[in-house]
Amino acid sequence: MNWKQRNLLGLENLSKEEIMHILETATSFKEISKRPIKKVPALRGKTIATLFLEPSTRTRTSFELAAKRLSADVVSIHSSSSSILKGETLRDTARNIEAMDIDAIIMRHSSSGSPLLLSKHVKVPVINAGDGSHEHPTQALLDIYTIKEKKKDLKDLKICIIGDILHSRVARSNIWGLSKLGAKVCVCGPATLLPPEIEKLPTKVTCKLEEALKDADAVITLRIQLERQKNKFFPSLREYAREYGVNSQNIKLAKKDALIMHPGPINRGIELSQDVADGPYSVILEQVTNGVAVRMAVLYLLLQKEEKSESPN
Repeated sequence: MNWKQRNLLGLENLSKEEIMHILETATSFKEISKRPIKKVPALRGKTIATLFLEPSTRTRTSFELAAKRLSADVVSIHSSSSSILKGETLRDTARNIEAMDIDAIIMRHSSSGSPLLLSKHVKVPVINAGDGSHEHPTQALLDIYTIKEKKKDLKDLKICIIGDILHSRVARSNIWGLSKLGAKVCVCGPATLLPPEIEKLPTKVTCKLEEALKDADAVITLRIQLERQKNKFFPSLREYAREYGVNSQNIKLAKKDALIMHPGPINRGIELSQDVADGPYSVILEQVTNGVAVRMAVLYLLLQKEEKSESPN
């Protein structure tokens, strides 16, 4: 298909065909990471800025590896070294970066909607690497890619997402992406950690862990985001682990070959027990591996589109 999107801000506004096109492109890039020389010249001469104004290890490293394996140059800007600390606005920071002739901005920010705001003030593609509790599109794409790689077809698969749904941008992106590919999504957590009007999204909602796990084809557990919780949403981590932690006993409710997933970092013994996190059906490390291929695909599609649109022919 002919890629038309200028930015990647979320999965809510992508079509099923666009999501599939990203996944198919990722497949063609995955084998590059297995080569002795892990590099192709697809984006040679391009410069990509990573603007991470919130802590990140996996996402930032994955994007940087993806860019370098496509032969692009990478400039990394962190919150601790940004002029935003001196009072500079996000708009001015981005426009100054763009003035140095960079070709794309990958952005993580604690405020929902920041990448959308940024995209209105710069001419280069903007990729959302996580904005507040809104969306984290590339994490969902790598989750979907991993499930599809293992299960082949997502249609009618039951995918349950368990944990801190209220603060999770990963959950929102997965709900949109998985449902568009025909999966039956179920979210589960304490009532205090379920967003208002979550029922309006294409997902089933339950506070009962047993109901969520029953006959699940894949289980995505989410980190308890204590840093985003200004109020007390449950009595204690011990109680949360007892009521909503996935362990070797309650996972038996899921299908025997159910995939165990987590976007990381894992709070072991809280969201997942040690034996389940490291068990035979855990694909957590495969998610990390697939993240590089998915992000290579995203960068390639967005920057190749820009190159074609700038061509005089």
